Amino acid sequence: MSSSPSEAWSPLFFDKKRFLNDLANGEPIPVFRDALSAAKAHFNNRFYEGEDIHTLVNESARFADSILSLAWERYSWDDGICLIAVGGYGRGELHPHSDIDLLILMRKDHATKYRKNIENFLAFLWDIQLKIGHSVRSISQCVVEARTDITVATNLMETRLICGNRELLVSMHKKTGPDKIWASALFYRGKIDEQIARHHKHGDTEYNLEPNIKEAPGGLRDIQLVNWTAKRHFNVYRRSHLVKEGFLSEEEYLTLRRDEEFLWAVRYGLHLIAGRGEERLLFDYQRKLAEMLGYSDSKDKLGVEKFMQRYYQVVLSIRELNDVLLQYLDEAIYRKGKTKKVEKINDRFLIRDNYIDTVDDDVFVKHPPALLELFVILGENDNILGIRASTIRQIRLHRNLIDENYRSNPENINLFMRLLKVPFKLSLQLQRMNRYGILGLYLPEFGRIVGQTQHDLFHIYPVDVHTLQVIRNLRRFARPEIAKSFPVASHLYKNLAKPELVTIAALYHDIAKGRGGDHSELGAIDIVSFAERHGLKPEETDLIKWVVKNHLLMSSVSQREDTSDPEVIHRFASRMGDLMHLEHLYLLTVADINATNPRLWTDWKGSLMHNLYFETKRVLQQGLTAPASRTTWVNSAKNAVLERLNAKGIDNSIAENIWQDVGDELFLRECADDIAAFTTAIADNENPQEPVVLIRDIGVEVPIATQIFVHARNRQKIFSVIAGTLDKLQLNIQDARLQSTSDDQAFDVFYVLNDFDQPIGDQPDLCRKVIQELKKGIKKPESVNLDIQRRTSRQLKQFAIKTITSLSNDSDTNTTMLEVITPDRPGLLAHISSIFLRFGLNLYNAKIATLGERVEDIFYLTDSNHQPLTDPDLNEEIQLAICNELDKRNHDDIDKNDLQQIKVRH
Repeated sequence: MSSSPSEAWSPLFFDKKRFLNDLANGEPIPVFRDALSAAKAHFNNRFYEGEDIHTLVNESARFADSILSLAWERYSWDDGICLIAVGGYGRGELHPHSDIDLLILMRKDHATKYRKNIENFLAFLWDIQLKIGHSVRSISQCVVEARTDITVATNLMETRLICGNRELLVSMHKKTGPDKIWASALFYRGKIDEQIARHHKHGDTEYNLEPNIKEAPGGLRDIQLVNWTAKRHFNVYRRSHLVKEGFLSEEEYLTLRRDEEFLWAVRYGLHLIAGRGEERLLFDYQRKLAEMLGYSDSKDKLGVEKFMQRYYQVVLSIRELNDVLLQYLDEAIYRKGKTKKVEKINDRFLIRDNYIDTVDDDVFVKHPPALLELFVILGENDNILGIRASTIRQIRLHRNLIDENYRSNPENINLFMRLLKVPFKLSLQLQRMNRYGILGLYLPEFGRIVGQTQHDLFHIYPVDVHTLQVIRNLRRFARPEIAKSFPVASHLYKNLAKPELVTIAALYHDIAKGRGGDHSELGAIDIVSFAERHGLKPEETDLIKWVVKNHLLMSSVSQREDTSDPEVIHRFASRMGDLMHLEHLYLLTVADINATNPRLWTDWKGSLMHNLYFETKRVLQQGLTAPASRTTWVNSAKNAVLERLNAKGIDNSIAENIWQDVGDELFLRECADDIAAFTTAIADNENPQEPVVLIRDIGVEVPIATQIFVHARNRQKIFSVIAGTLDKLQLNIQDARLQSTSDDQAFDVFYVLNDFDQPIGDQPDLCRKVIQELKKGIKKPESVNLDIQRRTSRQLKQFAIKTITSLSNDSDTNTTMLEVITPDRPGLLAHISSIFLRFGLNLYNAKIATLGERVEDIFYLTDSNHQPLTDPDLNEEIQLAICNELDKRNHDDIDKNDLQQIKVRH
């Protein structure tokens, strides 16, 4: 039996009669190319018009069949050879830039007999610009290669005759079937190993910022793997047949089809936008794809955020079904009748080979609280490894029992509070509840943040995943091995009377994201409702409400304010009120930062948090009276420095002469050992025209940053030089503490890290180069090229945000505080400081914060008379210059794409 081109399907838009006439009267290559071009436009237009994606992808494959059949007919073949569709194309799926994988199958190894025709056929396909992958094999060669390579065996399962002798394909199927090679159990194990390796390559998470929609966890490959393993066992071709075999339920079948439909639409659009077979959902394409698929911006949420939330919900659904169906295949089929150990827990649950299982299929119907009880049992029994697949399927089937009545049932309320106190792996139980839809049903406000994203490089996880990571971090503080990295948090957590309170605060701290408004304020309202429903005491409710409402405060103060100032500490302590509020806020803040972005928490930022915590604790313990005067603090610090200098043989008069015109801030900000080292270096400097540059790592037990001290003349001009030089050396300023004297000398202290957020004190060659380059630039500022040429990353270029500035006077420092929010770019600090120089501004202090794709830097400025900026016209002119110049640079950097106005969200 054979198939000929005349039998091939032809779509309505393809005038086959006209095609054959053109072919008879013209050159074949342009005729075929024109047909392919017309088909491409036809299918793409139908996609833009919202055509059913399954129909579109299938018909695209069938049209390729027609073209290949017509091309095959141009050569002379006998019944010993046929043309086979393989892989995705073999399944009848074809996206715009997918490969058309072909197998030229021969009865015997007669490659020599057919070589000329095969070469000409393949060359013709390339000439007409078909993107093909091909192999040429005999049936016996297929068997040999499939036996040793599971990938080949998998491809041969998904084969379809295009034209030629069908009996060859049937014979090949029989000889490569599970009764001949790769028995279904062995095939299953091989594909599971394959999936584990593939998932590991993509970070074992569905939640990458730029996911691969085909290969990443929850991607198309996960659907295909379920199909392959089940089809191999049941020896069926279509997924719908698995419903008849009882492997898939009707609901599971429809869910897989719906999820596949979404990813197919994403993939189709991605190919069109990229102009190639791109499978990575890069930032470059996300916004365009969201618009293409109909996701538009609204008041509270960007269209791209709506699109990515839907994406993450879909891949979570696929991952859930992939897990449960593969586990079910293993348990119910390959291990059927092999259970070794069964232990009864209660009337509803038992442990079967270390996995929890229901005693019968009606447990959840007869006793709905069991939907929560199951996870409590898991958290109270460390010996239970997981949930049986059959039980997971029951959870999925009966989770709709969770409604308003269920949520208000005292038994269920008690179970959830019991869950929050379990001794083992609370975060894992919550993750399971989230994956199976239980958590979002019991807490509908949590359900609304599942998959919720923020379109930036700062928040790398969806809100629900981030929230559960925060809870995981809190629980980890109790583990001895974590105490070394987080000693303060570890000590505080282990001494909490009710650790479940900070867990509840973590559960609700971001719960209102995506609704518009202040998510801290809205989350505080939600947590009160939770507390009242779950019977918390009034004082407990007040505590967790306050923590949620203020959960960004400690991070903000530690990184944006001068915490060496006693008035700043006193003001923060007043907001805390007592040690209980301080301790709970500290724990949540540390857990939150570490769950937002792995690069966000550094030892340097940790030290800022620790210092703020201990200074505030000291004030609270002493009582919230008026703070000690700055003069008292400064005099105490000076005396401590003089003691160290005297020990080195430096007289007080020498030191005081060096300090005579230095402001108090030097003694408030820097420790006595550091100031003594600075003073000694200046005293030892025999040439006043020569800059003094010191560089060393700082930290108590481990280095947390590299400190660079600069003492030099020409104070106003050197910050640009220093910032530009450090940037060129790929060092990032974390903090800049700037002092100057009336004779224009700088006492500047910088804290820097490299691009890997590490100090550099253990690299002596680099340290020498830093000192050399800084001295060279300070002495000859005009020799330093501040036009930084470091390449901006592809990801950063996608966040074309407009610069935002704000000015306000700071009474504590008698300066004007300028905040600049703008995309992170090489040479940014040097550029901003050059604008300050043009306006004759003095830079007194700088707080540098890089948050993913953007920076939120704060500069403390005075005018040329060392006074705050009070001229509104000048202030407007300064802000306008900064915005215009930085936006022009950002606009040029992103190839003239439009800059986007953003809302600043944390």
